[in-house]
Amino acid sequence: MQLFEHFDVLKSSGCIEGELARVQSEISSQLSGAFDPSVKELIDSFGILGGKMLRPTLVLLSGLACGDIREEHIRTAAVIELIHNATLLHDDVIDEGCLRRNSPTINSLRGNETAVLLGDFLLSRVFRMCSVLPSWIAGEISQAAVRACKGELRQIVHKEDWQLSQREYFQIITEKSAALFSSSCKLGGALAGGSDTDVDALREFGLHFGIAYQLTDDLIDVVGDEKEAGKTLGRDFEKTKPTLPLIHLLSTLSALEREAFIKRLNDAKVDESYLTEQLSSCGSIEYGRDCAKRLVDEAQQSLEKLKESEAKDALVEISRYVRDRVT
Repeated sequence: MQLFEHFDVLKSSGCIEGELARVQSEISSQLSGAFDPSVKELIDSFGILGGKMLRPTLVLLSGLACGDIREEHIRTAAVIELIHNATLLHDDVIDEGCLRRNSPTINSLRGNETAVLLGDFLLSRVFRMCSVLPSWIAGEISQAAVRACKGELRQIVHKEDWQLSQREYFQIITEKSAALFSSSCKLGGALAGGSDTDVDALREFGLHFGIAYQLTDDLIDVVGDEKEAGKTLGRDFEKTKPTLPLIHLLSTLSALEREAFIKRLNDAKVDESYLTEQLSSCGSIEYGRDCAKRLVDEAQQSLEKLKESEAKDALVEISRYVRDRVT
């Protein structure tokens, strides 16, 4: 099952279908009306409203798990989705990605300058939207955005760092991906008037969920199907970014084997098929899957403090999908 289909199941349940439509309408409203046709064409070609809407879904479900969904939920979810889309535009430039959501990327169609400026434009709309949100909401969002940028910078700094530890890897993906997931859940619960205990439980859920999601994304980059993933794969290896599968593989080698393998990596003498074979034979893919499953278990355990509800069940369902998305 693809993630797109999974969220169709959630929407059809009626749990948050109407609210997600309102988030999409808010995003559309923020991106239309004030621009000439050429800019609108760029926005439409990127397909912002065609994404998974995962982070807005977490905002809304977290809110519903604690109370009622309010107008601030809609605006906050729209802001977070725009931030996410801006990072995708910039990521495609950095990774030289040619496919996103099963369509050519903006950078492959119009060049890096256009993609970067479009990402900057989305962030400018975020600034405007945050200016009318309560300061504590804007503060939480900006802190998550700063952490995401720090994580991306740390990953760039550690390119070709074959000594990167698992601990450092998890620190990087916690900042670059999980922080925004965690804030999505935290804000959803807080905006609904949830207790400190419930909001903290949702924050923890989002954190573990986000780490698991990025970990499985890194696994898919190695062993996934590009058509099913809807984006260019194999970029982490080509861009010499050490992710968990490769970090684990290196840890299984003897000192001499490790030295020889790193030399091949530095000399670009390891192709993807050979790497995949080595990752499989050393159990590195399975190791990554097991780590993701443990993280999902921790995420689900965080929800045990919440009262039973359809929204809580939906959060558990989403986490199960993340656990199983790499099989």
